Amino acid sequence: MKKSFLSLFICILSVVIVCAQKTKQVAKKVTWPQQGGKQILPGAYQIKEYLPLLQGKRVAIFANNTATINGTHLVDTLKKLGITITKIFGPEHGFRGTANAGAHIDNYKDEKTGIPVISLYGAKRKPSEEDLANVDILLFDIQDVGVRFYTYISSLQEFIESAMEFDKPLVILDRPNPNGFYVDGPVLDTAFKSFVGMQPVPVVYGMTIGEYANFLVGEGLFDKNIMASWMMRIVNNASDTTKRKGNGLNITVIKCRNYTHKSKYILPVKPSPNLPDAGSIYWYPSTCFFEGTVLSEGRGTDKPFQIFGHPSLPKSLYAFTPVANAGASSPKLKDQLCYGWNLSASNEQILQQVNNHIQIKYLLEAYKLFPDKQNFFLKAKKADLKPTDYFFNKLAGNAELMQQIIDGRSEKEIRASWEPKLSAFKKKRKKYLMYPDFDTP
Repeated sequence: MKKSFLSLFICILSVVIVCAQKTKQVAKKVTWPQQGGKQILPGAYQIKEYLPLLQGKRVAIFANNTATINGTHLVDTLKKLGITITKIFGPEHGFRGTANAGAHIDNYKDEKTGIPVISLYGAKRKPSEEDLANVDILLFDIQDVGVRFYTYISSLQEFIESAMEFDKPLVILDRPNPNGFYVDGPVLDTAFKSFVGMQPVPVVYGMTIGEYANFLVGEGLFDKNIMASWMMRIVNNASDTTKRKGNGLNITVIKCRNYTHKSKYILPVKPSPNLPDAGSIYWYPSTCFFEGTVLSEGRGTDKPFQIFGHPSLPKSLYAFTPVANAGASSPKLKDQLCYGWNLSASNEQILQQVNNHIQIKYLLEAYKLFPDKQNFFLKAKKADLKPTDYFFNKLAGNAELMQQIIDGRSEKEIRASWEPKLSAFKKKRKKYLMYPDFDTP
């Protein structure tokens, strides 16, 4: 039994190493198109690298409105190049990126192309065997913002799991991380695992979507049942030459051009309705915590996540009124006059204020000023509340931050409590980077 387990472990380790080496080899083979200057170009632009992998295949694409090449959607580009796209999968906010946050999305046919669109943010979150019956290869192209509770990395994980489970090769077109120039925040305790945080990573994890995929593979952070099935398949395929050749893991990452983790990448397309510009994206890791409180996080204004407040806060603060708009049809505190903060400024000024850290000072100040502290944090509607029932704790990835705020802990004390897990993650992260890091000389 021990010998069998050891052999299985060695086999799995070998596959992981081969996968990592393959990703590096793909990156080295890239022949960049001549664009001139140092323009940052996402992986989707490197068409010569991945087109041969798709030609003659039935392709399923997991994408949204951010999957563009020079303003043209990837689906349209590939169709013009003769690629057969049998299916589109859509994440939170939908394939066209217009749905409200958390809104249930049903399956439908894309009006422009007639291609069936299957929602992976509605009745289910990953492709089924039936979904992939007429698919030869999977393609993933979604712009992430580098924040743990932004659900696209959870969608990525479950997409990879389907590729593993049903032996489908997967091509990931990497995109720059607009918050990829630092790492900070509490590391998630897996007891608080949810779709807004599935893995033990900090709030800002400093990896591109391709690097995060490498991290998931290298650390083996997948569903236990799928991992067990995958491992058994490896063993069976290795011992029986009559078995099909698939080993459940065939991932290719197509790198970005001219990107490093020092880059301050400005997205050409807003990644979701309530992250309309760089200012909201830079503040999002710090102010999204207000989603777990009774305060407005700025949805229903023109500066979501840069404006936040509540009617009960002092009237001497900044005044605003959330209203229904595109992407926020029913924002928190709709049509109510609120008082709070407006952190909007130039991108350069916001970067100086954020200062490569999660800024929790506004959260601490809002709690101090809020008169009804018993009802500051949103509560689930149930009699026997557990720490995991609070949405704030799911965002934080633990119950400690809420208690620290209630206890009046200082920002310095709270930040100190994030160690040593934060430092340990930073060290682990280094193994999976494909681009020069922010601390590279």
